Amino acid sequence: MLNRRSFIKHTALGSGLLLAGGFPFDSLTGERITKLTILHTNDVHSRLDPFPMDGGKYQGQGGVAPRAALVDKIRAQEENVLLLDAGDIFQGTPYFNLYKGEPEIRAMSMMGYDACTMGNHDFDAGVEGFAKQLPHASFPVLVANYDFTNTELEHKTQPYTIIKKAGIKIGIMGLGIELQGLVSPSSFGNTKYNDPLPVAKQVSEMLVKDKKCDMVICLSHLGYKYDGNKICDMDIAKETEYINLIIGGHTHTFLDAPVSVINKAGRETIVNQVGWAGVRLGRLDYILSSKKDANLASAQSVIINK
Repeated sequence: MLNRRSFIKHTALGSGLLLAGGFPFDSLTGERITKLTILHTNDVHSRLDPFPMDGGKYQGQGGVAPRAALVDKIRAQEENVLLLDAGDIFQGTPYFNLYKGEPEIRAMSMMGYDACTMGNHDFDAGVEGFAKQLPHASFPVLVANYDFTNTELEHKTQPYTIIKKAGIKIGIMGLGIELQGLVSPSSFGNTKYNDPLPVAKQVSEMLVKDKKCDMVICLSHLGYKYDGNKICDMDIAKETEYINLIIGGHTHTFLDAPVSVINKAGRETIVNQVGWAGVRLGRLDYILSSKKDANLASAQSVIINK
């Protein structure tokens, strides 16, 4: 994780730039500086309502209405905001049992999500069930290592998307977990799982070299890390060269601060995850310069209360 000294250094950089007059602006050296605020969730699991006030660990936390209010507040304060999700949108409350994902996708569209990836529980109504909800989505579903040929999701997801903010090109890609052993074969059908590491290398390099992206974000449902040799976010961070940020899911990991990893190119890749059930909203503020550098300035994991 970012140690205290490093985190304070990052935060001081962001604060100093903010005091200089906001973003974007031209620095004393003529360099163009832009602030990008990335908000993210993972493993919300159909938790549309806050947890009940029953004395439980998360009582009063979560819920789409408080999350939407918080996102709206941040968007009113910041010029360049992305809202992203790392999968397992479905399963966990009667909303999914009754409506099979429609209210979850509609809520995300109303909140203005920019992109998401798929988790294993997003197959719980089958490939057909997920495809049925896509007309309600105003955002792309990104997954680069699933091949949906000859399924209902063929041509309905994307390996990546590119979003422009204040002249900055941000490439966003998605990675899904191995389905065998996690999902019933009848639910994923003809979906083919491809090894995420070579896919991550190929797509991220293409986004930088061919598409000229200034920053690459990976939405991953692989899991933060494991004791064994199962592929995880930490592996992707260490073994790739062009990914700046991995927003993770699946392991329901509450990270108090993002983790900084030195990648294959000797540069920093940030890994973050904010638990589960929508009780926290991740916030990462990046500083991007005309030199094509993307540096984390500050990070928060904000508890969502009704």
